Amino acid sequence: MESVAVAIVGGGQAGLATSRELTKAGLEHVVLERGRVGETWRHRWDSFCLVTPNWTVQLPDGHYAGPEPDGFMPRDEFVAYLERYAAQSQVPIREQVAVNSVESLPGDGFVLRTSAGDIHADAVVLATGAYQRPHRPAAAQTLPTELAQIDVDDYRNEQALPAGTVLIIGSGLSGCQIAEELSEAGRDVVVACGRAPWAPRRFGGRDLLWWAQETGFLDWRLDSLPAPEARIFGVLVTGRGRGHDLHLRTLQARGATLTGHFLGATDREVLFAPDLDQSVAWGDERYLQFRGLVDNLVSTRGLEPPALDDPEPFESSARDSIDLADIGSVIFAAGFRPDYRSWLPWPDAFDSWGFPLTQDGASTVVPGLYFVGVHFLRKRKSSLLIGVGEDAAIVVRQITQAYSVSR
Repeated sequence: MESVAVAIVGGGQAGLATSRELTKAGLEHVVLERGRVGETWRHRWDSFCLVTPNWTVQLPDGHYAGPEPDGFMPRDEFVAYLERYAAQSQVPIREQVAVNSVESLPGDGFVLRTSAGDIHADAVVLATGAYQRPHRPAAAQTLPTELAQIDVDDYRNEQALPAGTVLIIGSGLSGCQIAEELSEAGRDVVVACGRAPWAPRRFGGRDLLWWAQETGFLDWRLDSLPAPEARIFGVLVTGRGRGHDLHLRTLQARGATLTGHFLGATDREVLFAPDLDQSVAWGDERYLQFRGLVDNLVSTRGLEPPALDDPEPFESSARDSIDLADIGSVIFAAGFRPDYRSWLPWPDAFDSWGFPLTQDGASTVVPGLYFVGVHFLRKRKSSLLIGVGEDAAIVVRQITQAYSVSR
């Protein structure tokens, strides 16, 4: 059986960043990727672009150095960046190698069962991404099977959808971006809304991410959250058109129909909860909390106060049902969930939401198992391009220390 010191599962930004740090530390390793470098990004919709500015791309020894630091790389350009980074960093990646399972050998590392044979590793780093399994609410089962239904991963463009109103279930980052695109294309869009934070794209002459970084917002740790499920929320923004505001009010202004969250369907109607106003108010509260951080930063540093107004009044007469016959297709955009338990043998190594139980990226249940690129692994920025490199360096330091002791 082939043996390596460290096996990394996943060839996206988290896996590549960890590989770079392992190379600098002089540790033999391999990166196993079921598809190609940046595979997950390759499957985003056609008009997809980053929602964080290019200057936030800060992989180890591979910070963005292009001509548009304040721009937002489109899908294919970002994939090309990852490919160049992998080549320049001489990442020992094996593409088209799927890891089907991982087994721990007490006191002797792990065996990875792959599509190309078994590999023994002293340590394993799981860098399989923050977006593993599209989530569909249980009520999705009430929709008729003959109705066209896809997850966000399967959306490509407006032309690929059948005629009729598009029902988007979920109003997070992907749901709102796709709703905006479809509205601009002249499609009738209904968005079944849940809770999501929002903030202006730019204010005070700077991008939202600059303020998030400087206020310390991106460095908040998991224990700062009011509830564990809050780690799945992402602030509503978009990078399309060099970035602009995107939230429920902007969608409403573009003509999208907003409703409360999806309850299910009868043989004639799609039903929604009467909670749209509450969801909007919840997002407004998150905005006002963030504005408080900005106000504190401005006061502390003596900056010019940016113009951050109170949320505009939200007027809704949200419908509690729509005619099922009018719906041509449904896009599920209710977020993603971790999927570790479907292929790993350690159910106790993950919390009730499926997130790994770790300390600075090291599993607190399985010695020698590490994670990079997870939502709130260490901080809010852990799954972001601005934070994954920091976590990778910390994880590799732990691996190096453990490896030197064991040897």
